[in-house]
Amino acid sequence: MRLVWRTSVVCVLVSNVGLRAAAQPPQTTLTWAEIRDRFRASNPTLEAGRIGIDESRAAEITAFLRPNPQCAVTFDQIGNTATSADNPANIFSASNLLGTCGYLHERGHKRELRRDSARGATAIAASAQADLERNLLFTLRSAFVQLLQAKAFRAFARDNLASYDQVLGLSRDRLRAGDIAQIDLDRLELQRVTYESDLQTAEVNLRTAKIQLLRLLNDRTTPVDQFDVSGPFDFVAPPQTLDELRRTALDGRPDLRAAMQGIDKARTDYRLAFANGSTDPTIGTDVGVPSISQAFRSYQPPLRQYVGVSVGVPLRLFDRNQGEKLRARLDITRNERLADAAKLQVFGDVDTAYATVTSTVALLQPYKDRYLARAARVRDTVTFSYQRGGVSLLDFLQAEQAYRGVQVSYVNLIAAFLNAVNQLNLAVGREVIP
Repeated sequence: MRLVWRTSVVCVLVSNVGLRAAAQPPQTTLTWAEIRDRFRASNPTLEAGRIGIDESRAAEITAFLRPNPQCAVTFDQIGNTATSADNPANIFSASNLLGTCGYLHERGHKRELRRDSARGATAIAASAQADLERNLLFTLRSAFVQLLQAKAFRAFARDNLASYDQVLGLSRDRLRAGDIAQIDLDRLELQRVTYESDLQTAEVNLRTAKIQLLRLLNDRTTPVDQFDVSGPFDFVAPPQTLDELRRTALDGRPDLRAAMQGIDKARTDYRLAFANGSTDPTIGTDVGVPSISQAFRSYQPPLRQYVGVSVGVPLRLFDRNQGEKLRARLDITRNERLADAAKLQVFGDVDTAYATVTSTVALLQPYKDRYLARAARVRDTVTFSYQRGGVSLLDFLQAEQAYRGVQVSYVNLIAAFLNAVNQLNLAVGREVIP
């Protein structure tokens, strides 16, 4: 009976553990492409920028509107009085009802130029939005690389701790066999604190990197423990040459494109300034109808009904928009200088980022070709010799320390390469190295 009862308890516990595991949501593992797409869809800064582009398109409608006609109704000559007893007083006896309408005729293609200027502002806003996205994606990918680096350090720390625990287990067997002294085992166990510290630090850094990436994704619902990313943590040589990257940057950098669009808009504004300096006539018409009282039919105005036409032309003796013409001409030169500065900035960014990538690759290649394998071979050889009494404890600890240093340097260099690639993508304006 006791056996049956214990078996039932064990089955209940196992089933509860299974139900809890099944109730937990599956872990969300995202690639860089999925992270980027989620960021573009949910980032509030990008959403605000897209709304700003729509506002600029709405301004195009306003810029192309025609001026409204001006209409007025006048009831004039109220208060006329009689001059004899046969013609008693009536204040409306000689009143007139007047109607006028006028329309401002814009010359010099002002509407079309205002529309073109507004379209230029929209194009600049779209390029500024693309440049904002470029810089935000740089920040996002930096956080993504930091998370990959934290994962690599955690995996390395776990492997080191597991390997060191194996050495400790064998050393305890040697102590019981009288092969080593107690002081040697104590020194080995004290050294384990370093590997435990490395693992705990890696766990904290990994959790911090996940929190940072979730914040950039505007995700407040996914638990940190259920969030993960995947991606290659390795290096490759850049497939393009420096000249190819320069040409790609000149064609694709949104900030440079915005600078060139600023020149086009400045030229349109200059033509608009000259058009605004031209004279716009106001063409009007008026209609008059006298209001004759029923009691005074003897009153006869000169005209009972009439229609008039008028043309008003402002005399631009002093204001011919001189200041705006001068400002618009200077604005063209200013935007040309800004475009030149943007080109220099593009070349500087691309050259610096490309040099950093190639330098990091040059440092990583010997690690991958020689140093990693050599450090592992030295550690394994010294560990094997120490377990059999061939080398001293100090030699073993030095070999472990050297292997750990080489691995840490390699992980840091891989992270430096990925960050340099991120900087190169930022400089070019698109992902030249995914």
